[in-house]
Amino acid sequence: MLLLTLWWAARAGWRRRAVQLSVIIAAACATSAAVAGPAFAGTGPSGFSNTPPPGVAAAASQAAPRRPYVPDLIAAVPGGITSSQLAAISRLAGVQAVLPVDGGKVTVNGQSANLLGVSPQAFRSWTPLSTSGSAAIWSDLSKGQLVSTRAAARRLHLAAGKSYPVSAAVLARLPFGGSTALSVTGADAIVNLSRSAQLGLAQNFAVLISAPPSASLPTLMAQVKSVIGKSGQVVNLVSYGLATASKTPVATTIPAGAPANYLNLFKASAARYCPGMSWTVLAAIGQIESGDGANNGPSSAGALGPMQFMPATWAEWGINGFGPPGPPDIMNPLDAIPSAARMLCAAGAGNPATLSQAIFAYNHATWYVAEVLALASEYAKNPA
Repeated sequence: MLLLTLWWAARAGWRRRAVQLSVIIAAACATSAAVAGPAFAGTGPSGFSNTPPPGVAAAASQAAPRRPYVPDLIAAVPGGITSSQLAAISRLAGVQAVLPVDGGKVTVNGQSANLLGVSPQAFRSWTPLSTSGSAAIWSDLSKGQLVSTRAAARRLHLAAGKSYPVSAAVLARLPFGGSTALSVTGADAIVNLSRSAQLGLAQNFAVLISAPPSASLPTLMAQVKSVIGKSGQVVNLVSYGLATASKTPVATTIPAGAPANYLNLFKASAARYCPGMSWTVLAAIGQIESGDGANNGPSSAGALGPMQFMPATWAEWGINGFGPPGPPDIMNPLDAIPSAARMLCAAGAGNPATLSQAIFAYNHATWYVAEVLALASEYAKNPA
C-alpha cells in the first residue's frame, strides 16, 4: 500500500511509550489548530445536507464557512516533521494549506492496520464531502472512538458500538464509532489526538499538503523534499489516486466491451455521453462523492451509488450505460457514471463556458463547484 513505506519511515518514532501525554497532546493541537478549519456539505441533486456541523454558524446561501482542501502530497520524515520543517513547507509558493498528522502501524482486533491521529476540527476539511458532512462521524471521533474506512471495517471485523483491542506502543481497548471515506489512500482508520497520544503514535509523523490548481506538483515535490532532507519521503497523492482508479474494477461482472476500471469508465463515459467535457470532471465528482465506490451510501439524505444520485433524480437521468441489459442500476458504476455524464451534459458541461453551472446543477453549492474544478485541474496535470 502507498503508506507502508511512510509508516516504516516513522517506525523508530512511534515505538516510544506515551509518558508525557499532556505535553504531546498540547504540542500536536497547537501545531494543527491553525492550518485548516471545518467543512460541511451543501444541498443539491446528490442529496447532501445543508445543515452545518456543530459549532459552525449557518453561512449565507451557497457559501461554506471554510474551504475544503484536497490533499495533493504527503511528506514523512523518520522521527516526525519538526515545527521548523512544517513552517518552511507552509511558506513554499505552491502551498495553500498544510496539516500535520500523527501515525503508525498498529494492530486492531488482532490484525495489522495503518492508523492516523488527527485533530477532528482540522482534518474535517481534508475529507471527502460525504465524510465532512456527517455530524455523527466527527462526534464519534471527538469522543475518542475509532473511525475506519468501510474496507478496513470489513477486514478488521469491526461493528459500530463495540470495543476492540488496539495495540501500538501500548495496548488499549477503543470503542468503534463507524466507517466512512477518508482522504488519504492507505490509511485504514483515524483517532483523535488524545487517543493518538495514549497509543504512542508518532507525533507529526507526516504532513498533508494542499496546492492550488496552478501549482506544479513535481516542482512542489522537489521543494518539499529539499526541506525535509534525504531521509524523508514525498508522495503525490493525486497521481497515486489515478493509478489506483486504473486498477479498481468497476463491477464483479463486466459485460464484454465495457470499461473494466474506474479510470477508463470516466474516460469512456465522457467521450460517449458528453463530448466536450473532460473525463477529469467525472473523475473528480466520483472521488468526491464516493471515493470511487468506496462509500456508496445511502447518505443521510438518501443519496445512493458511486455518483450519489437521489432516487428521484435517478428516475429522471439514470440510463443503462455500459452495464448489463435490464433497468439502470443506481449502484452499478457502469450505469451511474454514464448517467452522471448525461445529466451534466444536459446542464451544459460540454461547453467550457457553462461547465461551472452544470456542476452547480449537480450539487447546489458554489464551493462544491470550486472543489470539483480544482481536483479536475489536478487530475489533468497528472494523466494516467
